[in-house]
Amino acid sequence: MGANNGKQSGSEGKGSSSISSDLSSSTDQTSTKAPKNAATSEDSDLSMRTLSTPSPALILPPRSSSLSPAVLFNGSSTSSSSFTAETVAMVHAPPAGLTRTYQGPRHLCDQQEALIDILPDHTFLQIFTHLPTNQLCRCARVCRRWYNLAWDPRLWRSVRLTGDVLHVDRALRVLTRRLCQDTPNVCLTLETVVVSGCRRLTDRGLYTVAQCCPELRRLEVAGCYNVSNEAVFEVVSRCPNLEHLDVSGCSKVTCISLTREVSLKLSPMHGQQISIRYLDMTDCFALEDDGLHTIAAHCPMLTHLYLRRCTRLTDEGLRCLVLYCPAVRELSVSDCRFVSDFGLREIAKLEDRLRYLSIAHCGRITDVGVRYVAKYCSRLRYLNARGCEGLTDHGLEHLAKNCLKLKSLDIGKCPLVSDAGLEMLALNCFNLKRLSLKSCESITGRGLQVIAANCFDLQLLNVQDCDVSLEALRFVKRHCKRCVIEHTNPAFF
Repeated sequence: MGANNGKQSGSEGKGSSSISSDLSSSTDQTSTKAPKNAATSEDSDLSMRTLSTPSPALILPPRSSSLSPAVLFNGSSTSSSSFTAETVAMVHAPPAGLTRTYQGPRHLCDQQEALIDILPDHTFLQIFTHLPTNQLCRCARVCRRWYNLAWDPRLWRSVRLTGDVLHVDRALRVLTRRLCQDTPNVCLTLETVVVSGCRRLTDRGLYTVAQCCPELRRLEVAGCYNVSNEAVFEVVSRCPNLEHLDVSGCSKVTCISLTREVSLKLSPMHGQQISIRYLDMTDCFALEDDGLHTIAAHCPMLTHLYLRRCTRLTDEGLRCLVLYCPAVRELSVSDCRFVSDFGLREIAKLEDRLRYLSIAHCGRITDVGVRYVAKYCSRLRYLNARGCEGLTDHGLEHLAKNCLKLKSLDIGKCPLVSDAGLEMLALNCFNLKRLSLKSCESITGRGLQVIAANCFDLQLLNVQDCDVSLEALRFVKRHCKRCVIEHTNPAFF
């Protein structure tokens, strides 16, 4: 049926852009009669074959079986098979007109059309700016005017795709091909690509982004576990303006550099550097000290680095990081079980530049390491030390006396912290807004009352699984009006 439709619209196909020919060459060839199990077949691209008019890229979400078949521009409908259960990328030409399904009086139809037509273009553009990528592509199918407005370059500074079943490699290829029409081979307007959670993304999709988006500044591929070092190399080497990179959950990524040799520890050749400032490598389990050394050597402009659950990192990797990246402001090494007080001594060399530090569940950290951080990082605003069982009131005292601007502190599951430590905290850190004491066995109501009497701006207090009296909770609520108290006392509400 798709072949017949192609013959009927041959006059239009000859005058169309090269997008349709490229797409047809990449579409699987199938017979005219669709198989019975086309609805569940992963390779059935009915939406691509039955719409005969070539046009812009559309990223369409899965269609339910209750929807009517696709209506062709000549009025005929597809009846050979149903739609696939996955999102597909399609390419179609500017619609010749809007196909009406309403068969009421003519004056009502004209009135409806007139109401939408009176909106100026800038109003449409303002509305379209709030639409996600797939809905914006749908709008391009309504009519010729909407087609021209939907593909306005100002609307395509970012592409955001989601879905486990989305053919994201194909979607990126078709989208970038359409956006490259005015500027062949490059998308000069595209600056942000977010495909987090698209598990079918592979290196091919990132190769497309790297080749077509030289102005890319932000890339998020969190949870795309098929992405490897080779694809990341292509992106960072072809996109010199890349500043934000999220590869969390990409277990195959072990290095980010301008060299294909992952184990190369030397500085970049010819003084080349990667301009990345934000890097999230959470759950990159294969990352080791050598990889972190290479990342630090190639990314000296890093300010935000998150290495949560990178369990192979040690103090040596942190030493290299501080040596090459002195501008780090936010650092997370939560659940890195080999990081110890020696690693915190290296981190303390960041001095007043460090504002955010997470060392949660680093069991080898004690008061010694916290004392180094408190002494040299006096402008620290956030500290997460949950699960650091070696932290006591002495470490908390050093922290309170030196980090006077501390606003958020998590010392949950630190059984050696008691009311004495809370008193030192309350008498020095008056700007404290968030405090978590979850499962602190030595905390009582007396410590909470001191906190409430001095930290009036407290907004969140977590005392779950703590032996705190009902009177103490009411005292906190009375003195800290805006404070949200998370507790496990059924009598307090």
